[in-house]
Amino acid sequence: MAEKTQVAKVTATDSTCRVREMYKSQVVPYLMKHFNYKNVNQVPKLVKITINGGLGDVKDNAKSVQNVEKELALIAGQKPVLTKAKKSVANFKVREGMTVGIKVTLRGDKMYQFFDKFVSIALPRVRDFKGVPDKSFDGRGNYAMGIKEQLIFPEIQYDQVEKIRGFDICFVTTAKTDEEAYQLLKAMGMPFKA
Repeated sequence: MAEKTQVAKVTATDSTCRVREMYKSQVVPYLMKHFNYKNVNQVPKLVKITINGGLGDVKDNAKSVQNVEKELALIAGQKPVLTKAKKSVANFKVREGMTVGIKVTLRGDKMYQFFDKFVSIALPRVRDFKGVPDKSFDGRGNYAMGIKEQLIFPEIQYDQVEKIRGFDICFVTTAKTDEEAYQLLKAMGMPFKA
């Protein structure tokens, strides 16, 4: 039993090192040459990845909220935070303080682990996958995309899923323009549409 957990730790560490080392050894020189940077500190980098989803349909059911929280914790490798409503909205039957969403912010090693898992394992499992859209940049170097179902991640078991849910993923970079962010993510392995 101890051997299995030790193997899992080694694998997680290897994937973190793999993406980080690839960034340092391949992506930084490529971007410095492509954009004619004079200093290594000008090269854009990935700062954080945020994953969030709405809980509109299960806001009254505490057990369903716990299931969603458990699934997102498995996917991200970190405990998510429940978000509360700031205002009451009668049309949506939402009262102030009610749980309406869930989010998690990944930085450092967990960010690199999630990026590696997302690009190399989860995206290829999407049905009829032809690449992610390259139009989802916000003008400040950040990239956002939506996932229609959580089943593309290997940690989620189909039998234990209560309902198929989607969520949003935002890749926050230090890039100043969308072109820099596009080149950074593409060099890191993001499969954009051709």
